[in-house]
Amino acid sequence: MMDWRDQGILLSVRKHGEATALTEVFTALHGRHAGAVRGGASRKMAPVLQQGAQLDVHWRARLEDQMGNFTVELLQPRAAHIMGDRLALLALGSVCALCRFALPERAPYPGLYSATVALLDALGQPGWLHAYVLWELHLLEDTGFGLDLDRCAVTGAQQGLAYVSPRTGRAVTIEGAGEYAARLLPLPAALLNGGPLDATDLTKALAISGYFLSHRLAHAVNQRLPEARARFVSALD
Repeated sequence: MMDWRDQGILLSVRKHGEATALTEVFTALHGRHAGAVRGGASRKMAPVLQQGAQLDVHWRARLEDQMGNFTVELLQPRAAHIMGDRLALLALGSVCALCRFALPERAPYPGLYSATVALLDALGQPGWLHAYVLWELHLLEDTGFGLDLDRCAVTGAQQGLAYVSPRTGRAVTIEGAGEYAARLLPLPAALLNGGPLDATDLTKALAISGYFLSHRLAHAVNQRLPEARARFVSALD
């Protein structure tokens, strides 16, 4: 008999048969992991099995490669706390969908897990949109598609960075871009210096992460970028 206990974020839930719910969680020590919750389709469990909820999970299976069963306990609901904030709810859905899309099953990502918990806890609070952008960049970094925004790929300069190369993911200054500037992705200064992102900066920043999510990571996992992210980005307009 295989079993472990961990904490995790509920990424998805769907009904299976009359009483069972099939769930996926992103856990601290066991990564993205699936399991069946017996009785999870009941009305009693509906408030517990909400996307984004923080759960204590106990997984058991006869063999390690089986889906197995979860016994879950609610530690913290999240969707209920932001029910009146449509944008925050859409962001929660985007984060959960991107985790399912990007992360291989049962591979731990402790740094990304901690960042994801912090972001979901911050939704609806001041500065959370900036935190969301940084989270997408963290996701790219941890899945092998991180950007190099420390210095210009052409001149080596660390100041005046204004673009990101869609080919290399490296930063470029105006001087280094030259006649190729129109082919590059605009890089908002606030993304580098930690300043607040205004609406224009936010759009530019999400265009950068979105490009590499859809043109690099999506190709690697052979999937299309989740619609949940597109719904979130569209709601920002």
